[in-house]
Amino acid sequence: MIDRREVGLELAAALVDAVVAEAVHQGLALSVAVVDRGGNLIACKRMDDAALGAMTLAQDKAYTAVLWGVPTGEFMQSTQPGGVDWGFTSTSGGRVVVYAGGLPILSEGAVAGGLGVSGGTAEQDEACAIAALAAAGLGG
Repeated sequence: MIDRREVGLELAAALVDAVVAEAVHQGLALSVAVVDRGGNLIACKRMDDAALGAMTLAQDKAYTAVLWGVPTGEFMQSTQPGGVDWGFTSTSGGRVVVYAGGLPILSEGAVAGGLGVSGGTAEQDEACAIAALAAAGLGG
């Protein structure tokens, strides 16, 4: 038997709301998505005036973070032309995103889900994701 932790709807909704609250505080219009440990969407929200493409990117950032268990921004340098991970973005059906804004959701050191934020700069997206995890007591 394997005992695994997984993000539930209540936590996913709280994380979405925390990202939105931080985005409002920063004057941003963002999209946010939370996925389970299998990369399946649990909860999402697109704020008024958020870029239309931001929701897809938020979902794919969350998916990438849960798939590899690391923040998406960690791949930014290694995936540049000539980098050791060059071509990485073409894996997983092209859903891999290599700029900041996607974070794994950890429970006792294990990946339990992913959080993705998009619509601001990569730094703003990641800051809102970090703030939401901190508000939920999950680091940050």
